[in-house]
This record gives sequence, structure tokens and C-alpha cells, in this order.
Amino acid sequence: MSNLPILSLVTFLPLIGALAILIIKGEKKVVARNARATALWTSLITFGLSLMLWTGFDRKSVGFQFIEKNLWIENLGIGYHMGVDGISVLFVLLSTVLTPICILASWDAIKSRVKEYMIAFLVLETLMVGMFCALDFVLFYIFFEGVLIPMFLIIGVWGGKRRVYAAFKFFLYTLTGSVLMLLAILAVYLQAETTDIPALLDFSFPAKVQNWLWLAFFASFAVKVPMWPVHTWLPDAHVEAPTAGSVILAGVLLKMGAYGFLRFSVPMLPLASEFFTPLVFGLSIIAVIYTSLVALVQLDMKKLIAYSSVAHMGFVTLGIFTFNQQGVTGAIFQMLSHGIVSAALFLCVGVIYDRMHTREIERYGGLVERMPKYAFCFMVFMLASVGLPGTSGFIGEILVLVGLFKVNTMAAFLAATGVILGAAYMLWLYRRVVFGRLVKEDLRDILDLNRREILIFAPLLIITIFMGVFPGPFLEIIEVSVSHLIQEHQASMAAHEALSILER
Repeated sequence: MSNLPILSLVTFLPLIGALAILIIKGEKKVVARNARATALWTSLITFGLSLMLWTGFDRKSVGFQFIEKNLWIENLGIGYHMGVDGISVLFVLLSTVLTPICILASWDAIKSRVKEYMIAFLVLETLMVGMFCALDFVLFYIFFEGVLIPMFLIIGVWGGKRRVYAAFKFFLYTLTGSVLMLLAILAVYLQAETTDIPALLDFSFPAKVQNWLWLAFFASFAVKVPMWPVHTWLPDAHVEAPTAGSVILAGVLLKMGAYGFLRFSVPMLPLASEFFTPLVFGLSIIAVIYTSLVALVQLDMKKLIAYSSVAHMGFVTLGIFTFNQQGVTGAIFQMLSHGIVSAALFLCVGVIYDRMHTREIERYGGLVERMPKYAFCFMVFMLASVGLPGTSGFIGEILVLVGLFKVNTMAAFLAATGVILGAAYMLWLYRRVVFGRLVKEDLRDILDLNRREILIFAPLLIITIFMGVFPGPFLEIIEVSVSHLIQEHQASMAAHEALSILER
């Protein structure tokens, strides 16, 4: 694999598939069938390549691997620089796992403009994977912002009744924060005279400059996470997006902000990261508790799960800014777990929405009598969201809480209340939808999961249990890169303290 440009293949193969779909012609039904098949096979081959990337990854190596580097804009020194480390390689895999699942989930649900829909999803996959692989700041920004376009179209064209409002709200929120990020990139370039990310990670920015740069990055990353109080775009986007759109939004796009903190804010701006840690802790704890309470009173299933995503991502930001091995490792593991579990929960909502065309919790009850397979799948993902031991949700949450307890006992206590509230709203949702008596007449003829839906849920079930019972293969990859990140951060802080003593 050393001579194979595997990162470029994984990144741009979906784009080739999108171009192939673009030239498909014929009758409407034939075009739709061929577009679905092309998108599915393209995404499956891309997933196969990402598995090669994962199996070929050297778990003991600290630096970036599978490097591809070519000069792009010579006058400015901007290059096409790609590579992955123990943090980013797993998010590449997450993106390529969820894309074929999304295409399968849209197989019957999307009936209009199928060709354009499949093109949008494959373009979105290219941009997501490219963002996690980019090692040049300009290249990263292009992928990072490019994701907005296909997602905007997926919500705005194939969404619900208020799809245009939700799409524009999503676009404007995320774009506004990213304008400040663009200014920060320009400032970084003027300071360091390079946009190469590995070089910038070794560059020491002045303390005063770090604070301003950190705030500019924070404006973009906080919206993407999303953190309280800039989270209000997320429930609307989830409610109006088609099921597959919600899956990708929760599964991958929310991880972009947290990835930005890990890749740029913490390693590049260590002094500012330490200085603003109380701010991050405060906003994250509010997110965990407040959005959990809001989730408790929701009447729409999608909105409830959307608010739960904000709460779970609050654990992620808490873990990242503990600056210790357990906290940061737990945050990354929680990101991966949430990517699988939240995606599965939105698929669970999509299954019954396709049958009943409503997401109101009050319209359901007693589904276990008619849909036992569905009830089982929903139960596993609900318990994983709660953080039951033996599921993927437990590993990330317990590591974050242990790491947080080491640095701030009160913050750990307050965050732990979010676990209790999470159990409350998820168990409440499950009881109202699945248990009880089947008294509503229109539910008596509802059908259980079909073969395609079982095929969708099976890999997610396996991953959820495997990550909970055997987290080693994932932690092994994460821990080396996290250990290096922590050591570099501590070295930067020690050097700053030594310099401060000398100046006195």
C-alpha cells in the first residue's frame, strides 16, 4: 500500500461515482434504478478501501501515515497534502461506513430526483473524507466548507414541509462562524508563512495572538459541534432533513467541530486552550443538562434525538479540554460511538415514519406486539445512547468522566447528571413508542422490518456491541496519537511557565 495513493482513492472515488451517475440517461425508472445501484456500489468499494486503510495503519506510529504531497499553488506555497493519524483514520472509516447505509435507507424513501439525490450524497462523502485527510489548511477549509453545499441541498430539496427554512438556517449559522475561521487561517499564514498543518503544529504562536486565533476558530467549531447556545439550528435541520440526511448530519457532520478542536485549537494554540478551558467547561455542562431537560419535554421523536445529540457532544468537548489521556481518548471514542448510535436512532425513527408518516410520540404505543425485530434494534441503540455497559456508549462516557474528575470534580459531578437525564428521556421515549397496549387501530397492520432494513441495522448492531465489548482495536489506534498530543501540550505549557519565570 506504500505506493498506492489510497487516501486520494478513498476521497475521490465517490466523486467518480457521482460523475458516472450524472451521465446516466433513459426512462425515469431506469435512471433511478441505475443511479441507486451505482451509488451503492461506489460507496461499498470506497468502504472496502477505507478498511484497507484501517488494517494497513501502523498502530505504534505517532505521526501521519499514507502521506501524499504535491505542490498546488506554487506562489503561495499551498499544497495538496493528505495524511491520516490515529485520530483521523477512524473518522474516515466512520464516514465510509455510514454512506452505503444512507443510500440503502433512501432506496424506497426517495422517489423524486433520485439521480440528483445520489449525486449529492456521493459528493458529500468525498468532502467528508477529504476533510479528515487534509493536511493543508486551505485544502481543509475547502472540504470543511464544501460539506455545506450538498447538505444544504439534501435538506432543502428532499426535506419536510419547512425544509427551506431549516436549510437556510443551517447554512447561515455554519457559514457565519466559518467566515471568522477564514480570517484566522489568513492570520496563521501571515504569522507562520505556511498553510502546511504538520509545520503549523510545530510553530509557536505568540501568546497574545493565540487568544484571538482561538476565538476565531471557536466561532466556527462551536457551531459545528454544536455547543450551547449556537445549537438551535440542529433540531430544525434534523426534523426537516430526510432520514439519511439526519444520519449523516448526526453521524459525521457534528464531529467536524470537535475534530477541529483536536486538530487545531488544542495542539496549535495550547496557551489559549488552557485559558479558555473554563469557558468550554461552562458551555458544555449547560449543553449536557439544559438540552437533556429540553429533550424530556419533546413530542417529536426526531427533535428528542436531536437534543440528545447536543448533550452527548457536550461530553465530547468536556473530554477534549481535560488535556489528559483518559479524557481525550474518551472524547474521541464517544464521537465514534455517537456517530454509530445516533445514526441508528434516526434510522429507527425513519422506519416507522415511512410506515405511518408521523413522528409524534403520542401516535405510537405497543409496537412490540407487531414489530418485535424493530423493538429489539431500537432497544439496543437506546441502551447504547444511555451508556449501558457492554455497549459502545459506556466506554466513551466513563473515560470522559474519569478524565474530567481528575481536573475538575464539580464539572464531573454536573456532567454525570446528564447521564441520569439521558436515561430518563430515552427510556421515556422507548416506553411510549414500543411498550404499552396496541390500542390505535392504524397500528394493527403495521409491518416489521423487511430484509433491506435488517441489512441496514445489522452492521450498526454489530459495531455497537463490538465497540462496547472489545474496544481495544479502536483504543489502540487512538491512544498513541492522543498520548503524543498530550505530551506536546504539556511541553508547551512547561516552556511557557519557564519563560514567565525568567521574565520575572
